[in-house]
Amino acid sequence: MKAVIMAGGEGARLRPLTCDRPKPMVPLMEKPMMEYIVELLVDHDIHNLAVTLQYLPENIMDYFGEKSPLGANFTYFLEEEPLGTAGSVKNAASFLDETFLVISGDCLTDINLSEALEFHRKKNALATIILTPQENPLEYGVVMVNDEGRIIRFLEKPRWGEVF
Repeated sequence: MKAVIMAGGEGARLRPLTCDRPKPMVPLMEKPMMEYIVELLVDHDIHNLAVTLQYLPENIMDYFGEKSPLGANFTYFLEEEPLGTAGSVKNAASFLDETFLVISGDCLTDINLSEALEFHRKKNALATIILTPQENPLEYGVVMVNDEGRIIRFLEKPRWGEVF
């Protein structure tokens, strides 16, 4: 099992915290946010990690190196210019020779990745998206699913009338 950590974002909305570091390296309780993601992946037995980088990539590469004391192995994929989410994952295609998970390097979550992977395998799915209900869905994109949990529509920046 492998994972792609998307860590190329500039984090413009977090300035001045991101003037000299990429968003995944912003500290939270004395550790970079991305370190929590690495710990989560390792806790769920995902040790081979591709990291997509664009903005100040050396900060992440210098901090994590190629092998972490946490038990993770890192392969880095640099983007000369921002490629977006899909482009970033495609840039790491040479690394992706088995089932893999894609996760943002700046998210904070305690989701049970093992359960999500079990669901994915049980459904024999080509792709699985982990969704979380939100009290105010207007702040996020919305994913509409049918009774079997299959995606039927994506709504980006919906209005209240589209959500309910």
